[in-house]
Amino acid sequence: MRFVVLAILLVFPAADLYVTARVARWTGVPLWVWLGGSFLAGLVLLRNERIEFRARTVAALRGDQSVLRGLLDSGRKVLAALLLIVPGLVSDLIALVLLALPLNVGEEFELQPLYAGRYRRRTFDGDYRRVD
Repeated sequence: MRFVVLAILLVFPAADLYVTARVARWTGVPLWVWLGGSFLAGLVLLRNERIEFRARTVAALRGDQSVLRGLLDSGRKVLAALLLIVPGLVSDLIALVLLALPLNVGEEFELQPLYAGRYRRRTFDGDYRRVD
C-alpha cells in the first residue's frame, strides 16, 4: 500500500505537466504563461488567506465565529493555493473545484473598525417583527 501511494505521488506531477504541455500546444498559449499564471494566483490566494486567517482567529477567540468553521474554510483555501502553486493544469482544476465548493454557506463575518485596533460585527438598522 505504501508503494501505491508513493507511485501516485511520483507519477501525478509528471502526468500533470504532460497534460499541461499538451493543452498549451493545443491552445497555442505558451507553457510558461499557464505555469506562471497559476503560480502567481496561488501566491496571491495564500497571501490573502494569511491575512483573513488572522481576522478569523481573533473572531473565534472573541466568540463571534465558530473555530471549526474558520479552520475548515482557511484549510480549504490554503490547500487550493498550494495546488495552484504546484505546476500543472489538472492540479489547477482541482484547486478551482475546491474554491467553488459551497462550504460554510451562511452568515459572513465582516470586520468594521471600531477604534484603534478593535473590530465589531456589522449590525442591521430598521424595524423588526417576529415571524411565527
